[in-house]
Amino acid sequence: MKKIVIATNNMHKVREFKSLFPNGDYEIMSLKDIGYNKEIIEDGKTFEENAIIKARQVSLDLNVIAISDDSGLEVKALNNEPGIYSARYASGHDDEENNKLLLKKLKGVEDRKARYVCAICVYHPDNTYRVVTETCEGLIIDERRGTNGFGYDPYFYIEQFQKTFAEVSLEQKNTISHRAKALRKIKEICNEDFSFK
Repeated sequence: MKKIVIATNNMHKVREFKSLFPNGDYEIMSLKDIGYNKEIIEDGKTFEENAIIKARQVSLDLNVIAISDDSGLEVKALNNEPGIYSARYASGHDDEENNKLLLKKLKGVEDRKARYVCAICVYHPDNTYRVVTETCEGLIIDERRGTNGFGYDPYFYIEQFQKTFAEVSLEQKNTISHRAKALRKIKEICNEDFSFK
């Protein structure tokens, strides 16, 4: 069985990744699973650059196929903030504080259009890689709704479902989410290059 390391300690992301590899052809592990504690400095200027940085380091350090994503929220009225700083928008890595700051900045703003962005990189130990980017469009609402998901999900409203990302099931989320779309595309692109079969 081929080993794939998901270059994250975010167990919410790991769960979403694993749900998209349901056939058991791969052993999917997180950094926590393998005890990888080396610091990864994400100093890229774009989602794509950060995804490559994380996947490259883990792949080359461990000699495995590594998958990494860098994702975040872009709000049109805020000049696409918080962007690559989504996880640490309010300085720490605290979802509640990030959401408070977002709602504070959007107070009185009518245009609530937003999108989630996800860049996923699959990196091979021979220094070959592929990276794709996908998005999911929505609106930011003021009322927290739902208990599923993480990050900005309770405030990210999907008109198609008439619900926030935190109100839908993971199965529903995987039909349209930025991360699910990017991962499906990367699996398709890498089918030959990385033997993703």
